[in-house]
Amino acid sequence: MANPQIDRLRKNIGTVFLGDTRSINLLMTALFARGHVLIEDVPGVGKTVLARSLARSLDCKFSRIQLTPDLLPSDVLGVSVFNGHTQAFEFKPGPIFANIVLADEINRTTPRTQSALLEAMSEEQVSVENQTLVLQRPFMVVATQNPFEFEGTYYLPENQLDRFLLRVSLGYPGRTAEQRILTTQPGRAALDQLKPVMTAAEVVAIQDIASRTRMDSSIVDYVLDLAEATRHHEQLHLGVSPRGALALTQACQASAVVAGRDYVTPDDVKTLFIACCAHRVVSKTYLHNGDVVATSRVLQSILDVTPAPR
Repeated sequence: MANPQIDRLRKNIGTVFLGDTRSINLLMTALFARGHVLIEDVPGVGKTVLARSLARSLDCKFSRIQLTPDLLPSDVLGVSVFNGHTQAFEFKPGPIFANIVLADEINRTTPRTQSALLEAMSEEQVSVENQTLVLQRPFMVVATQNPFEFEGTYYLPENQLDRFLLRVSLGYPGRTAEQRILTTQPGRAALDQLKPVMTAAEVVAIQDIASRTRMDSSIVDYVLDLAEATRHHEQLHLGVSPRGALALTQACQASAVVAGRDYVTPDDVKTLFIACCAHRVVSKTYLHNGDVVATSRVLQSILDVTPAPR
């Protein structure tokens, strides 16, 4: 049965982001799976609009980090400032202390600054100034990058990529959608007028429901078969790790909730396998996950030959 809250969220985002609804569903899937998303595509297809429309649709704290080569880890995490009145240092939280964090052009900053996001993304906490600070739920990082821009950019390390639940490519909109974009210009007026339709407590409640979504043992075996196939494929240097397989199951549970079901189907696995795993494997031709096109082809070939449960 469809969840009216999720339907409202989908429609609200869709009033501004006029692209494929698949991208909206993937973003919501990551949100309810307590995961993070890397949106990768050419400039001008709506990466930032999609991320901001999600943030404005939630009654949560939002922050945006424009990542640049000179950005320091303290610019992300925060810094201690001396207070002349109290004669003591006070910690000023950085933009990472928000519910929805947009990391714009993440590959334009150094690996040192990229690593400042690692602990927050994997454990929902930040260690700074000899103390550990827990981040409030929900917590989600939506990062964007242009895969075809090389000057002044840095590769995302494999351990950084592994923290993203899904890697999403938007693609160009259809002619009808692009006509609506040119006519209404939703990225300007409509985005500013977007109102929240879901509270932080409601998001957390749906996240908890997703974690309890039923997953038949045959579906678990199917995920294991796919993961095992990547580890022995002749074109892959590295296959899907147990953490990657776990991420796929969590994404499938959230996808079922987004679709209005309380159980996972094989189609959930098929739909999410490439988006969830293509950035976690390394091809022997290109020893870096930057070549997601090559790994996507390999994963599709694995999907084609691996029997799915009925």
